[in-house]
Amino acid sequence: MVQTSITIPIVFGVGDDPVKWGIVADLGRPNANATGINFFTSEVVTKRLELLRELLPGAVRIAVLLNSTDPARTESTLNEVQAAARTLALQIQVLNASTSREIEAAFATLASERPDALFVGPDGFFNTRRVQLAMLAARHAIPSVFSVREYVDAGGLMSYGTNLADMHRQVGVYTGRILKGAKPADLPVMQSVKFELVINAPTARMLGLTVPDKLLAVADEVIE
Repeated sequence: MVQTSITIPIVFGVGDDPVKWGIVADLGRPNANATGINFFTSEVVTKRLELLRELLPGAVRIAVLLNSTDPARTESTLNEVQAAARTLALQIQVLNASTSREIEAAFATLASERPDALFVGPDGFFNTRRVQLAMLAARHAIPSVFSVREYVDAGGLMSYGTNLADMHRQVGVYTGRILKGAKPADLPVMQSVKFELVINAPTARMLGLTVPDKLLAVADEVIE
């Protein structure tokens, strides 16, 4: 359970179910001094893998990079990945990293074992290392899928997930309402409704990949 303040109003943005984490009692009526938005990171894991399979229909062996210092999120993501892998007939190899050096070591393993693709789990630390992750994936020519577009902006191949800018805007709206007198307990926890598929076309070409027309048609943005 996550501890929340009983005096200072809190507006949160979380990537998992805030009820499961004990942040609020109920999404519709938080009954606490906290409210915010669930921007879904683990819940769209299956869709992310399905899109990866569409881009790489011959992919079988998928490496999954997780942060072992966040065991709750790691467990949630891994459960989703394993369930999706069974449906899609994928073989999963799990690698862990929680520092920049461990990321380098993980990619050294990938370079020697050559999986068909890399799935980078949603994680705050990984977000701060997105340039490193994108550069290493390019250097080792490993097609990679990420949770948010910021990785693709940094040179990553593809992402599918919540638009974080929109999530932050929604958090700001709730913060403004509370500053004007609203009580967090009276503000339902919002859930992200804006998801985006972003593809980096130059990275795809560098990897020798042809992005299927079907993916290009449904992509929210193709970076050129």
